[in-house]
Amino acid sequence: MVSKDEARRLPVAATVDVLVVGGGPAGVGAALAAARHGAATLVVEQFNCLGGVATAGGHGHISKYDEQGTGRQIVGGIADEIAAALVAEGWGWRNSHGVWFECEGLKLVLERQARAAGLKLLYHSFFSDTLVEDGVVTGAVVQSKSGRELVRAKRVIDCTGDGDVAHHAGCAWEMGRESDGRCQPVTLMFTIGGVEWGKVEKWRTSYAMPEVWEAAIAKGDMRPFQKTIMGFWHTPTRPDQVGVNFTHVIHVDSTKAAELTAATLEAREQCHESVAVFRKYVPGMEGCYLVSTPNTIGIRESRRILGDYVMTAEDVKGQAEFPDSIGYGSFFVDIHRIDGPGMDPTVWRPPRGFKYQMPYRMLLPRGVENLLVAGRCASCTHLALGSLRVMVQCLAQGEAAGTAAALSLQAGVAPRRLEVAQLQAALRAQGGIVGAGDIRNP
Repeated sequence: MVSKDEARRLPVAATVDVLVVGGGPAGVGAALAAARHGAATLVVEQFNCLGGVATAGGHGHISKYDEQGTGRQIVGGIADEIAAALVAEGWGWRNSHGVWFECEGLKLVLERQARAAGLKLLYHSFFSDTLVEDGVVTGAVVQSKSGRELVRAKRVIDCTGDGDVAHHAGCAWEMGRESDGRCQPVTLMFTIGGVEWGKVEKWRTSYAMPEVWEAAIAKGDMRPFQKTIMGFWHTPTRPDQVGVNFTHVIHVDSTKAAELTAATLEAREQCHESVAVFRKYVPGMEGCYLVSTPNTIGIRESRRILGDYVMTAEDVKGQAEFPDSIGYGSFFVDIHRIDGPGMDPTVWRPPRGFKYQMPYRMLLPRGVENLLVAGRCASCTHLALGSLRVMVQCLAQGEAAGTAAALSLQAGVAPRRLEVAQLQAALRAQGGIVGAGDIRNP
């Protein structure tokens, strides 16, 4: 927490209504929503683009939009708008589950949306500290080529993923599984070219392709860092290229730069090792080559900020409904193995028709005012995060946080005093799906 004396000495880079720290999926939802409601909004982002793991992280797939197994659409709003724009502008394709796209296309789509909304962007800038005055968050310190500067704001939304703003504001948090604080593994996505995708699809015996990894490990062609494919992201707009979700580095604390560095070095080795395995063992990939690794490694879990409500695994599995619902989720409890390769024993697969609501209270950190959180640092337990952390749900949380920030300013009340019915009405007016009556049939 930055002291008042230091804050007075720092140059003020900007004074805004709403400061969004982090331009990933949650930050995009928050910033666009706030700006569209007339709030002067600034996004501070460490990379050179919006989109977070979907762009800088090379993860060219966003999901999940539909109720489990039925195709009914349970997420709308900005998340739906982004998917529609990607398809309309020729950057990818979608079905009821999600959208597959070229990462460079999403960068352009998001920046065009930002300009249209009058949203201000500050790239190449890192969050450094939080300004708290008499229990109220009133700004943040950022570090960049320009030096250490202060951004003053009437509302701040923490979309850092790691809960950095809330942590530096003194908010309570938890991290990792309850037994030892260990987090899910991290993954460096990579893109390969020279792929005959139709041949690969015809050959694949299963999604996980275990026979490939078992054979490669047995013959010494691959270290036993992974034993299941986590995803191939393919779009016909780049027919010979495939995004690969496969690398797997365990026991990483993403709040520590040294550990992130070590994980990145190991994961990049795994990328190159994997390409050699694909060439040797997967029909249709005999001539594949590495096109790129992304700017950042993908992080599944770190700090979870304790809010007015902590969403639990029981809420997720029990398909909880809340009077302050801000949207739905329906992803399975997706826990990658914490202590080794593959999926964790705590994975839970839902039944047909599965969905649950997310409460506004999970976006409100305890102990401070005028601060909201959205994305994977929102208030939930380790197992609940396995479902809540996916990008569509992060977008929906962000849109709710940004809308609440702007509406609370208009009403002259702290975000936690905002009338929930007013927030829900605004989300519905933006195309959001808040309750059962909003769900759309296929």
